[in-house]
Amino acid sequence: MNWSQRSNNTFRSLLLSLLLIAIPSFAAAQKKNTTPPPPPSKPAAAPPKPAEAHKPVAKPEAKPAPAPTGGATHTGTTTPHTGPMGGAKPSTPATAHSGTSIGVRTGSTPGTRTNGTSPTAKTEAVREYKPPVVVNRPGGGKSVTNAAGHTTSYNPAGKKTSLETNGGTKANFDHNGYIRTIHTRSGVTINHGAHGERRFETRHADGARIVGFGRGRGYSENRYFRGGHPYMRRTYFYGGRRYAYAYRGYYWHGHPYYGYVPPYYYASAYYGWAFNPWAAAVAFDWGWGAAPWYGFSGYYFAPAPVYDSAALWLTDYLLAANLQAEYEARAQANAAAAASDSAAAGGQLAITPEMKQLIADEVRAQIAAEKAATENPEPDAPVSNTPPPAGQRGPDEVPEALDPSLKTFVVSTVLSESMADGMECSLSPGDILTRIQDTSDSNQSVKVVVATSQRNDCLAGTQVAVAVTDLQDMHNDFRAKISEGLGKLAENQGKNGIPSGPPADSKPNPNGQAQPDLTVEADLKAQQAEASQAESDLQQASIVSPDSDD
Repeated sequence: MNWSQRSNNTFRSLLLSLLLIAIPSFAAAQKKNTTPPPPPSKPAAAPPKPAEAHKPVAKPEAKPAPAPTGGATHTGTTTPHTGPMGGAKPSTPATAHSGTSIGVRTGSTPGTRTNGTSPTAKTEAVREYKPPVVVNRPGGGKSVTNAAGHTTSYNPAGKKTSLETNGGTKANFDHNGYIRTIHTRSGVTINHGAHGERRFETRHADGARIVGFGRGRGYSENRYFRGGHPYMRRTYFYGGRRYAYAYRGYYWHGHPYYGYVPPYYYASAYYGWAFNPWAAAVAFDWGWGAAPWYGFSGYYFAPAPVYDSAALWLTDYLLAANLQAEYEARAQANAAAAASDSAAAGGQLAITPEMKQLIADEVRAQIAAEKAATENPEPDAPVSNTPPPAGQRGPDEVPEALDPSLKTFVVSTVLSESMADGMECSLSPGDILTRIQDTSDSNQSVKVVVATSQRNDCLAGTQVAVAVTDLQDMHNDFRAKISEGLGKLAENQGKNGIPSGPPADSKPNPNGQAQPDLTVEADLKAQQAEASQAESDLQQASIVSPDSDD
């Protein structure tokens, strides 16, 4: 075949190939031109790639995020998922969940964030560290104020003595690091007894005072006048019952004091019988054997085996009444200190017969004073709430608590007292003090020695300064309990070994009568609420343990 024939054959083959390609395209074009277009529809979502099953589907309007590198945590806005990470459906949208964030690695792969935050999350500003302010005190010791504004004071031995919050509440500590006294900014003083008891005291500018013991128990004091002379009414509230005592007022060095006025007096002959010794010593069964307070206080107090006078009998009555009140206050407080009390070593001095005799001598002196008052009573005077004319304040008299012949005091309420090293210790009802100063200092306090004390209270032999008003309260309670005891003694004349004597023949004392204050219950509740708030403030200031220096 020549060259011309080969060229024709090639041309025909090329032409046939072009026709085979062109004919289907032409037919498709013809069909497209003749078929109407279908209605518009949403484009189908492209099926996700299996490899990206754990990634949340991005919102349509979101800008594409840069591809992660080196195993970094996903930068989307998903929240934690509660189920397993594997097996998530590809079509599941990136909605909020409550568990671990989807895609967050829990291992230690390089680049993985372990705080669960997004790389784009805003970083919190680092709070500037403020070092504590330390002030050294002359003579030793220091005060440290932390960044929150709470100031802790230490004595020269490094013991924490007090802490004052930035709100003005101040707490004082004992040697074991426990809070003994709290002073609030508003003027409430809170005493914490060594056995769990609490005592709240509020003093007002007008002379009124509220003293609470928790659980709605306590008393309120209000001044009034009788014949132009200052008096004070104390309304007690215990067990849902109100009753009141009267106290006659006087001044000493510009400060007011009040002395107990008996609501009734006994016959002069009965006082003489109670003052003089009995013909023979007698035994008496008090019936305390099964009483819980008596079993608890057995290490500290025991009644006399025999009694040769009413004064000694009244002494045991007085001590037992205070110890019973202390035990009831402890029970009301649900004191957690009971375990430590039972585990504590003795170490405290029990009440000796010699100490009882000192108290009995003061009982006889009080019986003689009441006998004299019965024989020379003060005239009845009208009651008024109107103060006397300006400048007339009442007589200037030495308080009974500073009488040189009166040295021994039985504690009647929970108190906290400061010691020489700046620490505090507690006094409980039934502890006994001996006053060693006759003149008060600039703080209206006098030095006393702790003669006997119960476990965890101020150690016997400790010297502390006690406010004269507190000593006067002890003496007033002493007088009130002696008056009550004389009534009990009259009931027991000729019984249980007690000799018979003249009838008591009690008569009301007009100047000792007082009407209860009807607002005492509400006042005590309001005070307790304020005290509880102060204690809560101290807890927030991290006073939670003996070793806390926050």
